[in-house]
Amino acid sequence: MSNKSTDLQIKTDMDQKELLHLLTCQGEEEQQLYTRAAAQRNQAIGNGVHLRGLIEISNICRKNCLYCGIRHSNPNVNRYELTDEEILEAARFAWQHNYGSVVLQGGERTDKTYVNRITRLLQEIKRLSNNQLGITLSLGEQDKATYQRWFEAGAHRYLLRIETSNSQLYRKIHPADSLHDFATRLQCLEYLQECGYQTGSGVMIGLPFQTTEDLVNDLLFLKSIDIDMVGMGPYLEHQDTPLYSSREVLLPISERLRLSLHMVAALRLMIPDINIAATTALQAIDSLGREKALAAGANVIMPNITPESNRKNYKLYSNKPFSDEGAEEILRQLIESCASYGCRVNLGEWGDSRHWHTKNRK
Repeated sequence: MSNKSTDLQIKTDMDQKELLHLLTCQGEEEQQLYTRAAAQRNQAIGNGVHLRGLIEISNICRKNCLYCGIRHSNPNVNRYELTDEEILEAARFAWQHNYGSVVLQGGERTDKTYVNRITRLLQEIKRLSNNQLGITLSLGEQDKATYQRWFEAGAHRYLLRIETSNSQLYRKIHPADSLHDFATRLQCLEYLQECGYQTGSGVMIGLPFQTTEDLVNDLLFLKSIDIDMVGMGPYLEHQDTPLYSSREVLLPISERLRLSLHMVAALRLMIPDINIAATTALQAIDSLGREKALAAGANVIMPNITPESNRKNYKLYSNKPFSDEGAEEILRQLIESCASYGCRVNLGEWGDSRHWHTKNRK
């Protein structure tokens, strides 16, 4: 136990200077940060971990984000689109194994055929699970009418990462065209909240040209928009992207991991009752990266239940972790590893954001 003079001073309402200290602290203070963040989570929402069965429905994308391996102009991607049957079978697996919730994630499309298909799939997932599966979508920017339609069809959570709250940095990691507009991303987050979604966002940590002050402002941004859930993790480069040319200026991979854990912990202290994901990108750096995020205050894990034949084709970054084991074995191992880090897996629960429920009771 540290003496009083070296105790890390933490409060919920922190300014830029205090947050900067949290992101840069080391040694004993760093361990105090993680411990207090986990304690804050346990006090606010308990030590339960919510599962989201991740179904990567397609890697076909209309966007050309400069950091993303499935960008539209990458000729080296083996494009795929899961069939309705494959998607529904994955959802059925999640329901039968008490995941409680699934995530439909994919490259961004806005054509009518696609929008209609997602609407139909949402309705069918609700039907096959007797309305027992919760559904999160992560399908990019859409117009408000589409968001509303999908909400009415059964989706109730939506993750749309801002990637960075610095508009100038946003422009550096996206093409300079109307399809990659910072203001549009902000508008979509507003649409999602207006439609009634539990709204999620997040940032990449360790981008080229990003400063620690940028990350501080990212945390303040997430709080300012009253976010309900967050998925954020380290930036991991992909060799088939334009941003790969800036790899020489990147932080060491170990520092990106450390910063990501500090971001998780700091956000938990700022907004105690939101859902925070332990992302797969953490696992790409450290085999126990997700578990370390749980120890720093995270409370959501998204096991990949995409059919094994296509998991390797949904490659946003290099060195994405894959498993040759079946989904049942992955679930068993996950329950054991969560327990070893002081958390229990909440089977059969939607795992909604306590923050969203609290503010909507007012």
